Amino acid sequence: MSQQHALPERDFDPIAVEVFTNRLLAITESMASNIMRASFSPQIKERRDFSVGMFDQFGRLIAQGTHIPVHLGSLMGSVEAVLARWPVTEIHEGDVYVCNDPYAAGGTHLPDISIITPVFVDGLLAAFAANIGHHSDVGGVVPGSTSASARSIYEEGLRIPIIRAARAHQIDDDLIGMIALNSRLPEERALDLRVQIATNEKGAIAAQTLIGRMGGAACFQRAVDDLLLYTLRRTEYRIAALPQGSMAFTTWLDDDGTGQGGRVPLTATVYKEGNQLVVDLAGSGAQSRGGLNVSESALRATVYYCVKAMLDPDLMANRGMADAIVIRAPEGSIVNPRSPAACGARTITCQRLAGAIIGAFRGLVPRERTIASSMDTMPTISFSGVHPDSGGIYLCGETLGGGSGASDIADGMDGIHVHITNSRNLPTEILEHEFPLRVEYYGFAVDSGGAGRHRGGLGIVREVRALQDDTIFSARSDSHVQGAAGAEGGGEGGRGRLLRNPGRDKEEILSSKVRHLVLAKDETVRIQTPGGAGFGDPALRSYQALAADLLDGLVSTDAARQLYGEELTNKALAFQ
Repeated sequence: MSQQHALPERDFDPIAVEVFTNRLLAITESMASNIMRASFSPQIKERRDFSVGMFDQFGRLIAQGTHIPVHLGSLMGSVEAVLARWPVTEIHEGDVYVCNDPYAAGGTHLPDISIITPVFVDGLLAAFAANIGHHSDVGGVVPGSTSASARSIYEEGLRIPIIRAARAHQIDDDLIGMIALNSRLPEERALDLRVQIATNEKGAIAAQTLIGRMGGAACFQRAVDDLLLYTLRRTEYRIAALPQGSMAFTTWLDDDGTGQGGRVPLTATVYKEGNQLVVDLAGSGAQSRGGLNVSESALRATVYYCVKAMLDPDLMANRGMADAIVIRAPEGSIVNPRSPAACGARTITCQRLAGAIIGAFRGLVPRERTIASSMDTMPTISFSGVHPDSGGIYLCGETLGGGSGASDIADGMDGIHVHITNSRNLPTEILEHEFPLRVEYYGFAVDSGGAGRHRGGLGIVREVRALQDDTIFSARSDSHVQGAAGAEGGGEGGRGRLLRNPGRDKEEILSSKVRHLVLAKDETVRIQTPGGAGFGDPALRSYQALAADLLDGLVSTDAARQLYGEELTNKALAFQ
């Protein structure tokens, strides 16, 4: 954890706090723009799988760029690991630190590499600039370094504890070379790491300028304390408004990553205890034999996201909010694993856990904030092989959206990332230009939204053709066994599906987790991501809304008759 620094009990100016917050966010957004524009890998420059943040001298998060929520945990854990490893007297101007390990350095999985840069003002440590980028490959037994079936973290790639990557502003080229050599794409790794280092340098200069304008480090630290105190008090106010009592909700993973042993429960119980909110995960499944385990940093990020989303979406994501939340997770469980349990596919579990926490909030928050279950997973597909033009290894990875749950006031959103992931899709033009692949189909999964007074969001269908032999395919998904749970009579969301050579004589239904499947030239794979669940009795859906769904091709006539009834469907068809 970060160094102890008690928040002062004093009055503060909320307008000044808001101005200060926006100054910090301006720095993080500038850092985000720099890393996105300068990076070399499609994962960062196109899919935007990265995050940035600013921390004070005590390692407390004070601002995070608006990107990937799960990275909140990695950034917090990485800065805390720096301060746990070195006393402040051994942290020097011009230092840069690099890490990725979930157990030794506060990471969440190995492909996410953090860069931490201390910010000095007048020779004294005043802050930290931090960023994290998802790297396409850091070694391990499968291309992309992530497999749901990995049995330990040693299979997942290069483990990096907190290490100095630069001293006195001089980058350690040998260290960068060592990290790059352990990747299937060494040049890309080296270049992106240097971009991350340069991004923090720009952020540090901006922070130094801000601190100077504010009158020095002491004035800056006072503003930080006010910001965190304001966020803490605002969070406590939201918690105090909750009713007494506890609410629990359970979601289920299809399996533990190995495809064996049946479904795995994720149970969340939410209640207030004094002026704090407790999220208790007792009842969740045992430590996964595969790579679905959730490290401490990933767990914290997931819980903080859910609390912010359900209590007050305008809460600032900083340490003040975190101090009002207590997380209890049984040791040796899938949400609190023991080293060296594999963590590579942790987002599948994090997404399902977010669904459990949000489900538990249904009985605690006002009706307009309740939501049916979303797809609550992060479907991922990956292709690799030897590029016919360069002769080098290529790696194409992508995470796909799906359906969000409907609410009391609106339909769920179609084809969108939910919860703790927020990356963009990989544009078809980029995929086909950069890799020997062709996108055969890309669109919504018709009839995948759960029926209800408000319909759940639709999943996505993407079909990709291999243009050469020996194309290695991997996939990670969930909700192939059971769809998203509806609310107040709403229907279940559509389930995920994965097919090899769909529509051909040799069509094959694949499991939700695929590792190292070798495709021949012209073979295809089709992934259908899950849909969101419906909210309310389907019979109460307006015929105008159903007519729009039918007209847009989101719901088929046969499905409408089955789910919404003959009378409502006929009225909707007549309305068209």
